[in-house]
Amino acid sequence: MSELMPIQLRALGAADVNAVLRIQAQCYGDGFVEPREVFARRLQGVGHCSWAAEQGGELVAYLAAYWSRPGAITPLNGDFADYADASVLYLHDMAVSSVAAGQGLAQRLVQAVKTQARARGVQRTALVSVQGSQLYWERQGYKADSVTNAAQQQHLASYGEGALYMVGII
Repeated sequence: MSELMPIQLRALGAADVNAVLRIQAQCYGDGFVEPREVFARRLQGVGHCSWAAEQGGELVAYLAAYWSRPGAITPLNGDFADYADASVLYLHDMAVSSVAAGQGLAQRLVQAVKTQARARGVQRTALVSVQGSQLYWERQGYKADSVTNAAQQQHLASYGEGALYMVGII
């Protein structure tokens, strides 16, 4: 795919699930590829605010996000919750395919969803850092935060050893 082709950002939708799973398989180990039906349900929820990056008609990166509450962690393979009183932007999953790596797409996707959050008056964001991504997220302004609620600790544990709950200011 030519790097000269423009990359467009748009809302991530249910028609993108197959491409999302392809990118997940490329970027993650088997333990982090989530089931098709779970991802499809997430994109049908009213609280999702997920983004896609498309180049030449092909999905090359995505950011699955939703409106949440402080301290609420979606477990691996879990559905996004719908919160009427959401005050946090939760970044659940982001991946960039190998054909688009190195083009700054992760940063563009995060900025797009943060712009959406600011428009809603949301000033905090949260995520779970996995697979050694802590330093990346720290460079983006995130800090590890303690998880004291037992149920949320279990959700965090679903991501395996080294997973960290991190928060940031928009």
